[in-house]
Amino acid sequence: MGTSRLETFADGVFAIAATLLILSVDSQVSSGTTHLGHDLLRIWPSYAAYAVSFVTIGVIWVNHHTLFNQLRIVDRAFLLQNVLFLLCVAFIPFPTRLLAEQIRMHGASTAAVTYGVTLTVTAVMFNVIWLYASRGGRLLRADRDEAVVRGITRSYLPGPGMYLAATVVALVSATSACVLYGAITVFYVVESSVFGRAHHAS
Repeated sequence: MGTSRLETFADGVFAIAATLLILSVDSQVSSGTTHLGHDLLRIWPSYAAYAVSFVTIGVIWVNHHTLFNQLRIVDRAFLLQNVLFLLCVAFIPFPTRLLAEQIRMHGASTAAVTYGVTLTVTAVMFNVIWLYASRGGRLLRADRDEAVVRGITRSYLPGPGMYLAATVVALVSATSACVLYGAITVFYVVESSVFGRAHHAS
């Protein structure tokens, strides 16, 4: 079967997940506050969490699009794997809000671990769908560029390990883990940009 219906469904999930992230900011502003300026400054962790998670979802969407550019067909197993992957993506707003609310409280470490576990599982599922599709060229286009296929594999494989390492750090320091989550996001933004330029150049 073709890929168009799955791509449309995936785009919808990405769009909804990215939109729901704003609730992590909105929930921090009290209605009827008499010190709005102070409150807007006080909730800066919510802005940071929103920005990191929004860019993270954006990078995942870009990479998902890159993956689909290499596909010829999809099968039932690939569809089910994508449902599980998108389940992880749709869940990201919850730990984002949890982290934004708890980062300066006693629950900071638990919130940071929850965020890290979510992104680790998401990265694992991304690798699952790509490796399933690419193994032996199972679902790939006949005219695929093998250099691009290898490049995609190399760029995806480090994700679970990096997020898992940051999650372990969260057990000791939530703040340090948040810095690492942000650094991983920056890494993938740069990596995606470099890979994209190299792909078009070839």
